[in-house]
Amino acid sequence: MFKRSFPSKDRAGKAVKPAKKIYREHTKIRIQQNLDSPPIGSTLTGPIVTLIVGRDQRLFAAHEDILSLSPFFATALKGQFYEGASKRVELLDEEPEIFSSVLEFLYKRDYYPRLLHNKRRNSWELEDARDDLNLGGRGSVESTIYHTGVGGVLLKDTAIYCTADRFGLDELKRLALRKQGLQSGIQVDVILRSARFAYDNTPDSDSRLRAHYLALIIRSRKTFKRSGTMQMEMEIGGSKLFFDLFVAMCNHVDDIVEMS
Repeated sequence: MFKRSFPSKDRAGKAVKPAKKIYREHTKIRIQQNLDSPPIGSTLTGPIVTLIVGRDQRLFAAHEDILSLSPFFATALKGQFYEGASKRVELLDEEPEIFSSVLEFLYKRDYYPRLLHNKRRNSWELEDARDDLNLGGRGSVESTIYHTGVGGVLLKDTAIYCTADRFGLDELKRLALRKQGLQSGIQVDVILRSARFAYDNTPDSDSRLRAHYLALIIRSRKTFKRSGTMQMEMEIGGSKLFFDLFVAMCNHVDDIVEMS
């Protein structure tokens, strides 16, 4: 499921206190702009679908043609989640802020913060990212959200990846994983909570997001070794994460021995 050795360029970074994210007004404005200005070259003529999202039943609207780019919605709009002429879909288990990013991707092929190419460095970076530690285009921006289903803070891109997996959006999964790799300065408890969330919300066949967390923990093993949170999480157990981590670290040690 994962490679036997991992690159060493990434790190957990300096810990910063994550702030609880709220559903921002300008996100809703961007979605409405998407509806008013469809993608260039688009010939959207289909009906508008109302989507009821999350425990607070927030309302979204999107073109049926756009939603149908997702295999999940292509089926849902014809199946039990679809209420005939009313064109309503209920997604009460989804997080509104995460869903807004998914919808933004369906319209614009990206979501905030966008992935930008830095011509001077010839590298990719996140829109509005702060690179205080001079990490070569990596920094912290819009990195976490408060997930009501978990009752804690998660890495936003992990939540988007898992939602994209449910909706059958492989391109969005690749984008979310790439963006997460550019984040830095995330606290250990957030990483571990997000890793558990990833394991709980991806199939065992997932070979990308899970492997990303295993590699991250191994690369930052000194930080995690000193972490009381890591010790507590391992003592609680109950996750395949820690067995996979054990196997990955054994493989990592074997590679070092073979090279020596």
